[in-house]
Amino acid sequence: MKFNLCLIFALSLSTLSLSAQEKTMPSDFVYVKDIIPTISLEMRYFGSHNFTGRPIQGYEKPVAILTKRAALALQQVENHLNKKGLGLKIFDAYRPQRAVDNFKTWSLNTNDTIAKREFYPLINKKNLFNLGFIASKSGHSRGSTVDLTLISLKDHKEIDMGGPFDFFGAVSHHHYAHLTVQQKENRKILKEAMAKFGFKAYDKEWWHYTLQDEPYRKTYFDFIVK
Repeated sequence: MKFNLCLIFALSLSTLSLSAQEKTMPSDFVYVKDIIPTISLEMRYFGSHNFTGRPIQGYEKPVAILTKRAALALQQVENHLNKKGLGLKIFDAYRPQRAVDNFKTWSLNTNDTIAKREFYPLINKKNLFNLGFIASKSGHSRGSTVDLTLISLKDHKEIDMGGPFDFFGAVSHHHYAHLTVQQKENRKILKEAMAKFGFKAYDKEWWHYTLQDEPYRKTYFDFIVK
């Protein structure tokens, strides 16, 4: 009986811990701007300029959050690129699980295609999961994955990467064959800079990078971005 009570108590503590973890930002997560004040942000899922055409659940402020380890590594990337007259712009960083669930719910409604022309003109919405553009779990929810691009420090405009952020199609693949020489070079600059400081690219999305030494490999968080 005593053992059972101890087990129940332990399970209760575990449940409370998980609940707290889901509702509050852990102490080893940071606001990227606090670590890298110079970095540019355009948090697409806070607003409606994304593949759903609507703000996404779980984003209450247009801020970028990452694990401190990932943010410090990204700071080195930014410093490295600044010496070349370039900088980083973030589109998404930590992503709550509820946002990923929102994507899944959206994908099941095949009649909702208000953003199709801009983001997936050549793909049937129901195939987005099978093609690897959407998943029921995302590395973003582990806190060390970031979507970004290059900008010029002269005018803070985006560098031509050969295709827009979050476009669902072959042009988004890192090794898409029909890029110009300059577009290939721009992708290479970003990829090499990210790799130099520990980030791994995702083959199907030129903007998507994950810290290889991420602290939470199996934990998917759900605290709100605010």
